[in-house]
Amino acid sequence: MTTWQIQGVRFIIVGVASNLVLYLFYLTLTTLGLGYKTAMTLLYAVGVLQTFFFNKRWTFEHDGATRTALIRYIVAYAFGYLLNLLVLLVLVDRLGLPHQWVQGLMIFTLAAMLFLLQRYWIFRPSYAHPV
Repeated sequence: MTTWQIQGVRFIIVGVASNLVLYLFYLTLTTLGLGYKTAMTLLYAVGVLQTFFFNKRWTFEHDGATRTALIRYIVAYAFGYLLNLLVLLVLVDRLGLPHQWVQGLMIFTLAAMLFLLQRYWIFRPSYAHPV
């Protein structure tokens, strides 16, 4: 397997495990009466912190500066959050689609975008430059 494939498989494992647990919490919280946007916001923040460490250490085996990677990670996930919120506002609030389905589909859409951002920007390999 290529590095790209290994990273992809590891990213999927981390993402599926994390998102399955978080989505079940999302369904539980919304069933208990918490608003779907509030539930998404809370669980999104938890997911960002949780997956950062798994993706940095295991998925991308990144040995670069943690602080720089974390800042970039937060920026990427903030963008993902805003996109997720916008889609919920449009598809659920405006068009009346079921939030469970919209949020479920957003998981996959954001996962693809965030994998590419992590691979090529957040955890990109550092190469030693010859002197």
